[in-house]
Amino acid sequence: MASLVFNNVVKSYHQGKQSLQVIHGVTADVADGEFVVIVGPSGCGKSTLLRMVAGLEEISGGEILIGERVVNSLEPAARDIAMVFQNYALYPHMSVYDNMAYGLKIAKVPVDEIRRRVDKAAAILELGPYLSRKPRQLSGGQRQRVAMGRAIVRQPKVFLFDEPLSNLDAKLRAQTRLEIQKLHRDLGITSLFVTHDQVEAMTLAQRMMVMNGGVMEQFGTPEEVYSRPATTFVAGFIGSPPMNLLNQAPGLAQDRILGIRPEHIDVSADGAWEVMVETVELLGGERLVHARLGTETLIIRMHEDQGAPVIGARIRVCPRPDRMHWFDRSTGRRLEA
Repeated sequence: MASLVFNNVVKSYHQGKQSLQVIHGVTADVADGEFVVIVGPSGCGKSTLLRMVAGLEEISGGEILIGERVVNSLEPAARDIAMVFQNYALYPHMSVYDNMAYGLKIAKVPVDEIRRRVDKAAAILELGPYLSRKPRQLSGGQRQRVAMGRAIVRQPKVFLFDEPLSNLDAKLRAQTRLEIQKLHRDLGITSLFVTHDQVEAMTLAQRMMVMNGGVMEQFGTPEEVYSRPATTFVAGFIGSPPMNLLNQAPGLAQDRILGIRPEHIDVSADGAWEVMVETVELLGGERLVHARLGTETLIIRMHEDQGAPVIGARIRVCPRPDRMHWFDRSTGRRLEA
């Protein structure tokens, strides 16, 4: 195992005299054995950052260190990493056993050692009964476990996961998230996991790196990112539904944006704000009320026992003062109270 360090990492693409910078000076330290999720919307640079760690993209500036080694110029095979892809990348004509063992055979690992490693990984991933099957005989979740098993047997210093759950249905994604959490607890290998799904990020990460347009907007624990978002982008991206960001709330200073999460707005007869109910979403034990506050939309999370407000009704609500977030209107950066 090893730590992973990003030191002012930059990525640019050149075409003739034109240059397009897509990663803008990312600096972060990932501790030995830590599970870090890189999260952000499509095109934010998260997969590019992962591929630079893997050696599949050249680094235009800065340094990446795995352990004590600067790996900028090392070939992928020399970096002591293992990668799990979105599309599994299994050999269809090989058995599960041979898929998991293939990399070790190429590396000329002794046959007995290959058997030991594959059997151990199969036991961890509950793949023992399927070792003689071909990938086409497996479910999507089982194929993803085979891909993870192939990575485990390498005994790498760093695991890299590139949106590995995107091809699974919702139930399998939730199940596989639990399996990945257990796998990390058992093995303790430093891991980078890329996803555009903020629910995956919140549930899997020990710390999360929120990317936007090639910039690392925030790096912190899920609790820190959720409770104290560093920018309006983070506030609007993390959370389901996201934080309300209000430019024209009553009494709001012109140079500020007010952020308040839907669960921190209370319906109260003497509430400070009057809003008009536009739509109501029923989500099992809770409701999301979409309301109009002046010219802006406000989302309010209500419990089912509070009763559903009537569409078109005017109700009064009160944002909790200790849960308000303030952001600079010109920069989008968080302002401390």
